[in-house]
Amino acid sequence: MLAARAMVVGLGCALLHNAIMIAGDFAGLHYAVSLVISFVVLVVLGYLLHSTWTYKGAERSRTSFGRYVLVALGNYPLSLAGMFVFVDLVGLSVPLASPIVTVLMFVANLAGNRWALRAGRG
Repeated sequence: MLAARAMVVGLGCALLHNAIMIAGDFAGLHYAVSLVISFVVLVVLGYLLHSTWTYKGAERSRTSFGRYVLVALGNYPLSLAGMFVFVDLVGLSVPLASPIVTVLMFVANLAGNRWALRAGRG
């Protein structure tokens, strides 16, 4: 059940992230700017969804939010690097590159979120 909830939240966040990235591209924003916007929106939304629904009994505190942000910050340079590789080096458009990078980042996010939101610890 945990895996199913994690997949639902992860998929929802991934879809929103890609919508933000693609909308930013259509608005003429550089992908690095869109990544910052997506980061701010999704770190709050993702924390709320994961800490209340995915990981039932999760520690909800400033400390767990800080850990969650730390995981997200750790992934940010990897996402930026992935976008650089696929957009600037390979020559893909943002609407193609963003989903590819999202899929590549999924496993790292799942493992990091389990650590950040560990249940029953205070």
